Amino acid sequence: EDVVVTIAGRVKNKRASGSSLFFYDLFADGAKIQIMCQAQYHKVGDFKDEHGRINRGDIMGVKGFIGKSKNGELSVFPSEVKLLSACLHMIPKDRQGLKDTEVRFRKRYLDMMINDQVRTTFHTRARIINYIRHYLDTRGFLEVETPMMNMVPGGATAKPFITHHNELDMDLFMRVAPELYLKMLVVGGLDRVYEIGRNFRNEGMDLTHNPEFTACEFYMAYADYNDLMDITEEMISSMVLNIKGSYKIQYHPEGPEGEAVEIDFTPPWPRLSMVEVIEKSSGTKLNREFETEAARKQLDDLVAKLNLDCPPPRSSARLLDKLCGHYIEDTIVNPAFITEHPQIMSPLAKWHRSKPGLTERFEVFVNTKEICNAYTELNDPVRQLQCFEGQAAAKDAGDDEAQGVDMDFVTALEHGLPPTGGWGCGIDRLTMFLSDKHTIREVILFPAMKPLPK
Repeated sequence: EDVVVTIAGRVKNKRASGSSLFFYDLFADGAKIQIMCQAQYHKVGDFKDEHGRINRGDIMGVKGFIGKSKNGELSVFPSEVKLLSACLHMIPKDRQGLKDTEVRFRKRYLDMMINDQVRTTFHTRARIINYIRHYLDTRGFLEVETPMMNMVPGGATAKPFITHHNELDMDLFMRVAPELYLKMLVVGGLDRVYEIGRNFRNEGMDLTHNPEFTACEFYMAYADYNDLMDITEEMISSMVLNIKGSYKIQYHPEGPEGEAVEIDFTPPWPRLSMVEVIEKSSGTKLNREFETEAARKQLDDLVAKLNLDCPPPRSSARLLDKLCGHYIEDTIVNPAFITEHPQIMSPLAKWHRSKPGLTERFEVFVNTKEICNAYTELNDPVRQLQCFEGQAAAKDAGDDEAQGVDMDFVTALEHGLPPTGGWGCGIDRLTMFLSDKHTIREVILFPAMKPLPK
């Protein structure tokens, strides 16, 4: 009784046993402790008045000694209690819980008060980011920050958000990816750089897409896509082992009530050449000159034959993407690399050193979802400009996800970009797998929500 402790937290439950004994369940930092208030130990203020002010949901402070109740439960026996902050709303009781996802995501603070597992999800997210940071830092990478607002939206095939700069009286684009700036830094002599930050894409919202999301991109001079596959395999498999204690995880793609899928991250992972697998699965030899109308017509006929939905413009790149989804992506459960995408799908990737029409690129898929995208970077300024112009033509033809021409980046390339490998990974999707959540909104603290009707 001579050791005095002072603690504070939120009251989850309050129970009375007569007028001189109150029990509280106090929660703070994910831990719970019982407060056993007896009138005989109370020293500061009137016992009845002090406890009359405190209700379920309030923040209270407690000063007293530690002991055990008759049931043997660790408890604090206070000499003083104080209402620190009142909760003016009725919070759900523990037995009711909070299951309504609309309420949970709009009022994340309430969700975290009631559902303990939410805290665990965001601890897992923080551990993933810290692991990537530590992995890259120990290998000589420098963390940097690049602009969020750009004059030309580049670095990824996506529709940008537009904002307005009043002083300059011009529209700017929220970044869809930091790629072009990071490669400029490699041109400047920072051979290993990375950035973990927000990207913004003005696209649909679904189970795996949020308009703003967190990604890590790194660029490594004198590395190619083969080196990056080895790094990816090592980083992610060791991360899973570190966080989950095993290479094998249980994942519920349909939600907690659905059937569990076992995903095995044990290296090595299979490496699937995109065009070769599509040819093998479809039994069709594809025309590798994908930029020609004959090749586009062949792809269009194959997509039509399979009854795959591909809204216009039905370009070769979009048709190939649909075929890849049908024959490869939808069959993947354990991590796998899809490699050697056609040049027409990869305007920033370097052409393949031995396979015409293809690039040195890969994507990592887990349980049909992409989590990483990487390639040997295109460092020929003439070819890069041609690719940009091809993208600009696609944009003019109605593809609002195509990139524009970034002459500042082309000029930077003219100063000489070393042979470089570039890598990007979506933190949110990785968190979904390691925290067993089937929707991206569960792993973003404040996800995008449609406005409530007035």
